[in-house]
Amino acid sequence: MTPQAACRTPRAALERGLADLALALPSGAAEKLLAYLALLAKWNQTYNLTAIRDPLQAVSHHVLDSLVVLRELSDCKGQLVDVGSGGGLPGIPLAIADPARAVTLNDANEKKGAFLRQAVIELGLSNATVHVGRAEDWYPAAGFAVVISRGLASLADFLERCRHLAAPAGVLAAMKGAYPRDELAQLPPGCDCRDVRRLKVPLLGAERHLVLCRVAV
Repeated sequence: MTPQAACRTPRAALERGLADLALALPSGAAEKLLAYLALLAKWNQTYNLTAIRDPLQAVSHHVLDSLVVLRELSDCKGQLVDVGSGGGLPGIPLAIADPARAVTLNDANEKKGAFLRQAVIELGLSNATVHVGRAEDWYPAAGFAVVISRGLASLADFLERCRHLAAPAGVLAAMKGAYPRDELAQLPPGCDCRDVRRLKVPLLGAERHLVLCRVAV
């Protein structure tokens, strides 16, 4: 029996995954994560926010896949922006798990932006805000300590479109599956992406890597 099959409910899968990650989440965070998945499933019926429909897969592929980067970003203090957030990944799970960090959810699609705003309200995420618009056209007053994305296509595209969003000492964090060897060979000038970390996502039998990039100012 696979680990996924052994966890017969989303709650059991989440509890198993959080234990494997050894994350100390705030009180009530697990309930909020489950509430988020329920809200995502509800809106997905109309807005097609994710291709994953199975509740158990949603725990591993969405929530745990997002939370696995939490420890890797612990030294990057300050505001975080999730670019191309879509259904709120990884930004909403990160906002739930780390309420002391200000999180901005960004997507260019108005319908996805409507979902993100509703999720922030329903989940009571006082540390989260939403910005709808193209990342390359957005110039906030201050840069972010962490610019993260799980949804943008290539590493070069992510850096070209989003490098201006990072604070001078900030990091651009690209969530990838297999080790992105070809993408690393095609970086734009002035980008240091040598910090590539292999991640192990509980209940998910697939490769995951986090590429941490810093850009010249």
